[in-house]
Amino acid sequence: MADTQNFQIKDYFQLTASEQKFWLTKIGESDWRTGKYLCKLLSDGEFKKLCGQKSTVFLLSQGDNLISFCTFAERDEIPETELTPWIGFVYTFPTFRGKRHIGRLMDHICGLAKKSGVKKIYISTDQKGLYENFGFSFLQILKDVNGYDSLVYQKELT
Repeated sequence: MADTQNFQIKDYFQLTASEQKFWLTKIGESDWRTGKYLCKLLSDGEFKKLCGQKSTVFLLSQGDNLISFCTFAERDEIPETELTPWIGFVYTFPTFRGKRHIGRLMDHICGLAKKSGVKKIYISTDQKGLYENFGFSFLQILKDVNGYDSLVYQKELT
């Protein structure tokens, strides 16, 4: 998917092995501990075991620049919940922040989810006031896999 500024949305698991290696290196360059964890999960082949077999990683790029990435997953960091699917591992590189680039990925994911009959999508975060800007509303506080409180937001896709 491209627009007039040559942004592309890539599904990591639809890329060739050499393309995956290239973009994996870019994910690993993130300055975020959780981004590095995602890189390790992908490198070790553990991502789908943790997040679900239908889960994927979307990348927003412009040429060879990785701008943002996030996951579209069956499971996220909230254990033992019936809530699904999730947008997770949401990250934008610092030089690209403040331009709503991650919104391109979230819109793409919401469109795919809606086409497949999903009525709601969820995000787990510690950020207040961010995801409301993308149409999400606070649902509840749940414990994450480490036992910490996490704010769970939902977006109606009807």
